[in-house]
Order: sequence, then structure tokens, then C-alpha cells
Amino acid sequence: MLDMNWIKDNQELVRNITAWKRVDFPLDELLEWDEKRRELRQDTEQLRAQRNGLTKEVERLLRQGDSVAGEAVKEQVRELNNRLNLYEAELTEADRRCGELMLLAPNPVSQDTPIGHDDKDNVELRRTGTLPEFGFKPRDHVELGELHNIIDIPRGVKAGGPRSYVLKGAGLLLHLAVQRLAIDVLTARGFTVMDVPVIVRPEALERTGFFPGGMDQTYELNGDNRWLVGTSEVSLVSLYSDEIVELDSPMRLAGMSACFRREVGSAGRDVRGLYRVHQFSKIEQVILCRNDEGVSEGMLQEILANAEHILQLLELPYRIMSVCIGDMSLKTHKQYDIETWMPSREAYGETHSASNLLDFQARRSGIRYRDADGKLQYCHTLNNTAVATPRILIPLLENHQLEDGSIYIPQALRKYMDGIERLELPHQQ
Repeated sequence: MLDMNWIKDNQELVRNITAWKRVDFPLDELLEWDEKRRELRQDTEQLRAQRNGLTKEVERLLRQGDSVAGEAVKEQVRELNNRLNLYEAELTEADRRCGELMLLAPNPVSQDTPIGHDDKDNVELRRTGTLPEFGFKPRDHVELGELHNIIDIPRGVKAGGPRSYVLKGAGLLLHLAVQRLAIDVLTARGFTVMDVPVIVRPEALERTGFFPGGMDQTYELNGDNRWLVGTSEVSLVSLYSDEIVELDSPMRLAGMSACFRREVGSAGRDVRGLYRVHQFSKIEQVILCRNDEGVSEGMLQEILANAEHILQLLELPYRIMSVCIGDMSLKTHKQYDIETWMPSREAYGETHSASNLLDFQARRSGIRYRDADGKLQYCHTLNNTAVATPRILIPLLENHQLEDGSIYIPQALRKYMDGIERLELPHQQ
């Protein structure tokens, strides 16, 4: 949510952002309701002042024993109360409509955000790591999973429907190992790791900017007025809603959770394997910091570096993309994606997304802190994936496969895998 005065002072910019982000934000309707709200508030305050003045006049007349005049003034008070009730009802409706429309306002983007329409217009900033050169025909992660009996997609689909899967044996161990690696890295870097709710109230999704626009991507628990989160960012930010927090130093949080996404609109896309599934696990970084763009930009670079460090420990090649305005969500101010090399796709595939939201979420969530002068300010919030699995298993298995079908285990994961240096095919064990 943005400041209403800022919206009115920057209407042309807001219209441009709305068009580039392709969001449905009726700015003119909001401005009309806001003007009506201001008029109603002024009229209501005037009527209250008149009523209060006449009420005092009634008391004065009754003290003087002039009951006839007092009753006449009482009648005027009753008429003013009737009018006031109507004005207050209209004001309540105007406040409600403004509140609903404000939820649709897109966050402005940073000056260095690329202009573009979709992910094809994202700008590559740098690449890290060397792409593998196979002297044999490489297998994709599904074939490797079947060979090693660690991934079973048909049985997953039998139980859960399309975009479901089963990880078993060493597949499950790898799934857990990358999460443990991420937890250890973030803990060493000052993050508080939490296991947070994945079933949340709708207001948690609204306050973090996922509703109302993302309702079609979110699973609802019918009859309970509860929803399943697609990222623990929702829960982590909501833990501090309507609070005044201490921000002498940035608050570094990491959520460990299952995540659920409906993937509406992705029919026919990435249907093979583990790339686009309905249920997955993720370690998410979330930052709350002071309302200072220099500070939050520094935190964005920090959480991006954390994710890069984890990929380097996994010995995977990747690239950093600056996300263009047309590929951003309503809530995002600045975004980087990390794309990791996936040999079966002969391309980089997104595995991480780092975003700076400025005070967008904090305004919606009511999260404030006191600045050096003791004045209340809305904080800035940021988020980034540390690791999401099973998607990360795609590059992990494919990049580290060997000619005999075995799979190299990166050094950083071995302590979580009972010291195993590589996965051997069942007939080789």
C-alpha cells in the first residue's frame, strides 16, 4: 500500500507503473472516492461541531428552567443526529472503497529497473561457474531419478494428481541436505531460523501483498477461511503485523516451510519432472530494516550474496538477472532472479528471486519502528530464496552426473549425506 498523498502527487508515474506492470488499478476511481471521503469527513466534522454546540445550549437552557426553548433545541439536535448518521454511513463506505482500491496500487520501481514486458526482457548482469561439458549423452533429472530409484513421479501423480512427485531414499536425503546447508549458512550469518505456519488467515496474504491479485494461485481450505502459503515470507512478515519493532540493526529472519502453489495459467509449461510442482519446500530469507533506501539496497545485496554462496557450495553454475518492470509483481520495487544452469533444458532456469519492497508490505501490515528522533516510521521489507527444493535437485543431479550414471555429491552436502561422495547406481553398489 502506498501513501495517498504520494499517489496524488505522482499520478503520471503511477499510471505508467500500472501500465508496465499490467495490473488492474483504477486510479481515477480511487481519486474520486478519496475526494468524496475528504468532503464527507469535513461535512461530518462540521455537523458534529454543530450538534455538540447545540447540546451544550440545551443544557444551558434547562439549567435556566427554559424547558420550551430547550425542547426546541433538542429537536434540532435530533435532526442533526439523523443527518450525521447518514454522513457517517457514507463516510464509512468511502473509507472502505478507498481501502479496497488502495490494495490494488502497484509499488513504484527502482531507477535501475530495466524497462521491458516479460522475462525475455530481463537483463543478465553476470555469470558464475563453468557449464559442464559432457563426453556422453547426459540424462535429465527424471531419468537419473528413475535409474537411482530416488524419484517416482507416476506414483506421486497417482496419489496427488498432476505436478506431484515422490522423493525417496537418497532423493529425500538430498532434499533435506540442501535445506540443512541453507539453514547452517544463514544461521552463521546472523539469521533467526523459524518453522512457521503454512496455514494462514486471508489478511496475512492481503497485508503482504499476495491478495487480492494472487488468489487464483493460492489453495483455500474451504469452510475454514484459511489459505495455504506459497512462501514463508507471508508468515514471517505477518508475525510482526501491527507491532512497533526494534530496528537498531536489521532483523534477519529465515523461514523453513512447505509451500503450495496452484500454478494456474501454467498448463502445458514445464510439465516434465520437478520444475513446476504444486508442493515444495523452501528456506526463505526475510529482512526488516530501517526506512532508508541505502540500507535496504545493502540488505538486498546481502541476501542475494547469501543465495549465491549456497549455489557456490553446491558447485552449480548460475547467472544473475535484473528483472524488468513487466516481469515484476504488484508489490515489488526492485528484483533480481538467480537462474541456475539446467543441462536438460540447455538453458538457465530460475531457482531464486530476491526482492526489495521498500515500505509497501509494512504499510499494509502496520509494522513500524521509532527513528533516532523517536518518530514512528514504516520499515522496509525484503525477501529472497535461500534454497527451494525439489527444483534445485534438477541442476544438482544433472550437472553432477557422471558417464557411468553415478552422481557426484558436492563436498558441502556430504556431512548431511552420511559422508557419501557420490550416488552409485543400484547395480553398482
